[in-house]
Amino acid sequence: MKIEDGFTVRASRDRVWAFITDPEQVGPCIPGCTGIQVTGPNSYKAGVRVAIGPIKAEFKLDVQVEEQVPPNYLRSLTKGEEGSRASMLQAKTLLELQEPEPGVTEVRYSTEISIVGRLGKFGLGVMKKKAEGIGGDFVKTMRERLEPAA
Repeated sequence: MKIEDGFTVRASRDRVWAFITDPEQVGPCIPGCTGIQVTGPNSYKAGVRVAIGPIKAEFKLDVQVEEQVPPNYLRSLTKGEEGSRASMLQAKTLLELQEPEPGVTEVRYSTEISIVGRLGKFGLGVMKKKAEGIGGDFVKTMRERLEPAA
């Protein structure tokens, strides 16, 4: 599954870069993060709790920054598993920062996520159902706009 998005921050790119590359500052911003442990200059471990419907899981993650060009670009790899290997996760993330005007930073990110195991199966089912609902709404609206009134 691929997720791409972006947002702006009213702060200089250098300040945003310093914050976003500091696991101890970023960790508390991550929903469900139970802790961060820095294990090297470009690596850390994190605990993250997630819930999808009735299933709750806690992942133990290893994050490795594979490449970076401060304050512009960062590429990382995250791997982890839920206790007893019931679910496994891998995420490849690309993060880009631009400063379109002084004091404003645009953050763009792209993440390719793979979740296998019980949570992956459940999550894909939920995502498929949601996508079908969105698709149905799209078709209904398209028809209302394109088809002549009965």
